[in-house]
This record gives sequence, structure tokens and C-alpha cells, in this order.
Amino acid sequence: MLAAQSTIKNRTDGAATTCQTYARSLNEGGPKIGQVRERAINILNEVIPFRRVASSHTCSVSPCPSCLEPHLPSIIDALEQARPITFVLPAFPGKSPNKAKVLGVLPDMAERRSLEFLAQLCERIQKFHAPGARIILCSDGRVFSDVVGIREDDVSAYQQELSQIIDELALTSISTFNLEDVFAQGDFVQMREALMSQFGVSLEELKEKIRKGGDSSAALNEQEATQMYRGITRFLFEDSVYEGQLKSRTALQKESRNKAYEVIRRSNAWSELIAARFPGAIRLSIHPQICSSKKLGIRLISNESWMTPWHGVAVETDEGYILMKRAEAEALGAQLIYSSQGRPSHYKLSGHLSLVAERSSR
Repeated sequence: MLAAQSTIKNRTDGAATTCQTYARSLNEGGPKIGQVRERAINILNEVIPFRRVASSHTCSVSPCPSCLEPHLPSIIDALEQARPITFVLPAFPGKSPNKAKVLGVLPDMAERRSLEFLAQLCERIQKFHAPGARIILCSDGRVFSDVVGIREDDVSAYQQELSQIIDELALTSISTFNLEDVFAQGDFVQMREALMSQFGVSLEELKEKIRKGGDSSAALNEQEATQMYRGITRFLFEDSVYEGQLKSRTALQKESRNKAYEVIRRSNAWSELIAARFPGAIRLSIHPQICSSKKLGIRLISNESWMTPWHGVAVETDEGYILMKRAEAEALGAQLIYSSQGRPSHYKLSGHLSLVAERSSR
């Protein structure tokens, strides 16, 4: 998480060099086609430095042409039609139920900084494309809240507060999209059943894909499924380890692995719905992605590499905000800061990021 700050400049420089080289190679299609493609790559170059890439891949620092190509057609189409470039991001489900990781059930400074960061990405894109860009946050909390242990009322309160923050900060490039926007009738259980009926796949089919994805020669979608399964299992296990729970770590790990299958099954159904609802949009993901993926892994705060606002807290340092688990911030002696409404907002910790990283690793 904290190592990202020291590598961000190298990532930016490497991405720029690779993108520029690729842009020159594409100019061979003719002046007009080449100019549009070069603009598209310049736009992608604004996002690439903040992507999340599977660490096992050689493209983790500098993108190769295969990293860029899946996302260019959507950008080029928006350029040619003079309309905003649309990104969709399934994220912001609701706060983790583990109080050792978060401050409460409502969005706080962690979400605020993340929303501002995403809006700034849209502003960077506008330098190359006047209509700009928009990011649609497709909140997936309602999709699997019953599996991960988030109360329905907490999901509702989180979504409402998130929308209020977007309005308060006047983030016109950011909008939200929820399960209720699709299935207006019935209770939440019936909405989930309708989602899975229309877009879901069988558990057996998913398990087989994940099993195959552990092989380096597996198909791209199988490798992505395995990567996602490992990440979701980790999140679920961390959320289940809290003071007062009585199950063994072995039992919790088994339970997390079983739950991960259902979370992914529903997440995939949600992704299919999003693809049908927003054709042509660029698909962002909070999970690291491998080369050639149709999804673009994205950080949610520029200084982090593998943490989300709903699994952690914002910590203000001398060099900006970072994300970490609540227990880690408190162990470092960070000061809790309250919002103007009197709610816990974030932590403040004196020192530069490198010093914070050193202290947190002890």
C-alpha cells in the first residue's frame, strides 16, 4: 500500500514512454486516424499511471500495447462522436462490518478523497477531450450484502450519504447506479433473485473456471476469475477476523472461500447487467488486472496500491492522504479527527510517507 508513493513517478514516466511509442506506430493508418488514436492514447495515458496490475505480470510498471488495446475502441468512439468518455466502476458497496478496519457504517474522509481523486482523473482527460469523461459508480453492495454480512439498512444509508457527498462536492463527472435503479419492484431478496435469473451462471461453472485459472496457460478470463477469487477470499477472511468471534482461523478461511464463490457469481451477474446497460463504456475494476484484460484496474487514491475506502480509513500525513486499516492507524498513534457534524472522519499522523511505512512495518 505505502510503497506506491515511491514508484508513482517511475510508473508515470514508463507509461508515457510506452504510450507515445505505441501512438507513433498507430499513425500509419493515415493522418486523421492516427491523430484520433494518438489523442485516445494520450487520454489513456492519464489513467494508466494509477492502474492496478497483477504483480506477477511484466507489465506491472510499463504498459505494453496489449495492455492498451482493449480500451482504445471505446475512447476513439467517444472522440469521434464528441461525447464524454464513459467509465463504469462496480465499487463502493458499503463499509466492512469489521470495526478493526473502518470507523463506522457511513462514508467518511476515505470515500471523500477517493471521489475527489476519480473526479480529478476526469478533469485530466478533459485536457485532451473537451466533453470530458464521466465515471458511473455501480454500487454492488446490494448485490451481495447478505453474503458478506452488511445490513440492508447500512447499505441504504451508505448509498444515500455517498450521493450527498457527490452533490456537496459538486462532482458533476461522478454519478451512481444501484440495483434499485434496475429492479424497481419487489424487496431486495427478489431483486437479487431477478438479477441472478437474468444474468447469473451456475456455481459449478464458476468453480471450474476458477480451478482452470490457476494454470499459467489458462485462458485470460479463467486467469482473471482466479485472481478475483483470491482477492475476494482475502477480503472476506479479513472482515471475519474481529474481537469476540469464536471460530478458528481454519474455519473462517474455509467459510471465506465458500462465500467468495457466491460473491463472485453475483458480481459477475452485476457486471453482465452493467455491460448491457452501458454498452461501449470502459470497465474499471478495484482488482488488479492482467495484461490484455478488458477491465482496467484502478486505484481509488493515488498514493495506495491495494486498499479501498470501505475496507480502511483515511490517514492524513505530511505528504497527503493514504488508506490503511483502522487498527493499523491506531497502532501508529494516529489522532482521530472528527467531521463538522461530529462524526469520526479520518486520522492524522505526523511524518512523511516513507516514515509512516517504516513505522507500520515494525
